[in-house]
Amino acid sequence: MLVMATGTGKTYTAFQIIWRLWKAGIKKRILFLADRTALISQTFTNDFVPFKDKMTWATKQNFDTAYEIYLGLYQGLTGEDKDANSLFKQFSPNFFDLIVVDECHRGSAKADSQWREVLEYFTSATQIGLTATPKETKEVSNIDYFGDPVYTYTLKQGINDGYLAPYRVIRVFFDKDVEGFVPYTGQTDDNGEVIDDRIYNALDFDRNIVLDQRTKLVAKTVSDHLKKHNCRMDKTIFFPNCV
Repeated sequence: MLVMATGTGKTYTAFQIIWRLWKAGIKKRILFLADRTALISQTFTNDFVPFKDKMTWATKQNFDTAYEIYLGLYQGLTGEDKDANSLFKQFSPNFFDLIVVDECHRGSAKADSQWREVLEYFTSATQIGLTATPKETKEVSNIDYFGDPVYTYTLKQGINDGYLAPYRVIRVFFDKDVEGFVPYTGQTDDNGEVIDDRIYNALDFDRNIVLDQRTKLVAKTVSDHLKKHNCRMDKTIFFPNCV
């Protein structure tokens, strides 16, 4: 399992690992798994472009064993129900030499997950999980599946070695974050639907409800901070609702 902070290049690192093993002939047929179309699309059109015509997006519509690099959605490989006709079962269990699982802290980490069946079916392949947030709970355990870490490189080490930038946490709270938001009786949203009469707090904002004025204020606050420190064009990562 490869654990790297958000924005530090997990997919690019995965590509480098796959590319070197593939070019050396150590791993000849490789599957990159994800659970969202956007992740597959970005990978297919960006980091994995050098694979060119050796690569395909595995779907039931274009099933073909002639390729060497496959990108696939869990949902597309398994279907909605456990089924002998699931796409992944159309491949032989030893078809892939290497499987890379993006965001492995989600569905594939659960022991009773249907998606775990894909990994267990291709058990002969080397499997690498990618995540920024490994999970260890009663229901979900990345270590249980991938094993204990064989090497760790801490944030502090990265900063001291000059690879990562030191950081400072700046917490900003707006009135609605502190007090919550309660719609008035009969208040409707932009679609004309009546908003549920309850208290909405920071965990609801931009998930269950969007407050346009709050969103604009967040953007202005961030922009003003970046301008003040002359770093508007620097790489910036947002962690919303970290309360």
